[in-house]
Amino acid sequence: MEQPQGLTIDEMRSLQLKLKAKHPEWTKLCPEYGRSSLLWMMEEFGEVVRVLKRNDDAPIMDDPAVRADFIEEMCDTLMFFIDTLICYGVSPEEFAAAYRAKANVNLSRVWRSA
Repeated sequence: MEQPQGLTIDEMRSLQLKLKAKHPEWTKLCPEYGRSSLLWMMEEFGEVVRVLKRNDDAPIMDDPAVRADFIEEMCDTLMFFIDTLICYGVSPEEFAAAYRAKANVNLSRVWRSA
């Protein structure tokens, strides 16, 4: 059985735009709501923390229900992250270029242990 491919930033953006089109009563995707999207993302990170606090690492790796809960909450954080990018007009190409540049900076650093 073929495994599904990973999502691209562009695909995640498209899915978020479809979701917002289906629910126009939800927060608009414009600069005025960028901060709200970021704050909602932080709240969802709190849900991830809840899963981590209630479980050791093993259930997240081995218990299908706990793992599904963890992944779902991580998806919620990523959805609000993508919403925030949309709110501020950051294109998938712009984000990808900045991400690659930052990764290259980090790859060139010499990290020292304390």
